[in-house]
Amino acid sequence: MTGSPLTIESLRRFTPLDSLKRENIAALAKKIQSHQLDAGKNLFKEGDSDRRTFYLLNGTLQLTNQDGGLKTVRAGSDEARNPISAMLPRRWTARAVDRVEYISIDTDLLDVMLTWDQTGSYEVHDLNTTQTAPAPDDWMTTLLQTKAFHRVPPANIQAVFMRMQKVSCNAGDVVIKQGDEGDYFYASTRGRCSVTRETPLNKEGIKLAELGVGDTFGEEALISETRRNATVTMLTEGSLMRLGKDDFRTLLNEPMLDWVSHQEAKQIVTRGGKWLDVRLPSEFEAFHEANAINIPLYFIRLKLGTLDPSLTYVVCCDTGRRSSAGAFILNERGFDTRVLRGGLNTTDKRSGTY
Repeated sequence: MTGSPLTIESLRRFTPLDSLKRENIAALAKKIQSHQLDAGKNLFKEGDSDRRTFYLLNGTLQLTNQDGGLKTVRAGSDEARNPISAMLPRRWTARAVDRVEYISIDTDLLDVMLTWDQTGSYEVHDLNTTQTAPAPDDWMTTLLQTKAFHRVPPANIQAVFMRMQKVSCNAGDVVIKQGDEGDYFYASTRGRCSVTRETPLNKEGIKLAELGVGDTFGEEALISETRRNATVTMLTEGSLMRLGKDDFRTLLNEPMLDWVSHQEAKQIVTRGGKWLDVRLPSEFEAFHEANAINIPLYFIRLKLGTLDPSLTYVVCCDTGRRSSAGAFILNERGFDTRVLRGGLNTTDKRSGTY
């Protein structure tokens, strides 16, 4: 049975929903409703693999499994702040003890919203902030000198430049707009542009950065399959080179991300590597791999100095979306990373704190 629409306040009772910016949690509230389940009915069964995230609003659930496990989750408790049996396939059967009210959210929708919310202040990478601005015709050399391109196979580098399209711009042209779908990866070859981000308190947009020749932008929305989280506007007449979303993923993103299974990840950690969990602290506290480091995705640029460049980091999140965005950022800075395939919520065997 479907209940009433949800409020922002009711969603903030749960983690990681309480981390979302107000505009994002308001958008989520419009997309979901509460549901009711009669006593004795199952919410889900052990072994289910449907990609839904469940939260308990009212009532009591009893969780059981084939190993004889038994526990009770009551609405309003600390345990009920977290998703109910989030691991896939489900490790528990959840049965209503009394009439319960719950929320069911599409897991991929929630993950996309979390990624968009946490991809940082703006989706811009300075390719080399220590050198002076190169000559306008030297943008290709500038790109090739960055660490981001060092791991792209030579054949792919050639293909990148062959498939890039030149775009001429006038002062005032909006190149990408906050909230739009990601479509291109851009490199500036002439002129300057401004990066701004709209907030609930500033609809005109706060200026976050000014970009010049050799700077790139737009990649994070393509990696994480989310909408643009900033607006880029030309300050002067200029030109850009752009690479389409499909080409970007094939030629830039895929060669730079090394995906590993959970078993392969454990072997890397055994040999001296480190788990790097890019979820929110509240998600990390609910469960994580043993001895994992927690640096939320939105914080990762600010915490680069705390990481050891000599180590291999296995970057993980609940699904793989946020970890792939985090690994891309680290790879551009020269770190050696692996990404946990499928994420923590879909691995078959885990060895962490839950």
